[in-house]
Amino acid sequence: MMRNILVLAAILLASATSLSAANDPIAERKEILKGIGEATKPVVGMMRGEVPFDRAKVNAALTSYANAVPKLPALFPDDSKTGGKTEALPRIWDEKAKFEALFTKLGEDVKIAQAEAITDVASLKAAFPKVLKDCKACHDDYREKK
Repeated sequence: MMRNILVLAAILLASATSLSAANDPIAERKEILKGIGEATKPVVGMMRGEVPFDRAKVNAALTSYANAVPKLPALFPDDSKTGGKTEALPRIWDEKAKFEALFTKLGEDVKIAQAEAITDVASLKAAFPKVLKDCKACHDDYREKK
């Protein structure tokens, strides 16, 4: 009985968090970007030789990017320049077309990486850096430095 209550409470909390994010573009984009970051960490570890190659984790990272790219541009509306502890720089809204073009490029490079035969670290190192470069370009120009 107690286990069922805990499971129900966890489901309700997750639902409330999702609903909250759905009404808050800053929270939603932060949630999506955090997921991308988490999916990317093991792939970077593979490229550095710190963790064994795992094709499933590479696929998961690429799928995470592919799912996020179409959603993210809309999560930067004009009324989301401040608040929610955003790290988004005002430059995003001054250079909106350039900013959104980065998402287009990321989407294209993700599709290319997904089409590559990534079967080992060498093929990963050949296919994945363009994706990471796209992320870096956005972080360098449009994200507050920590």
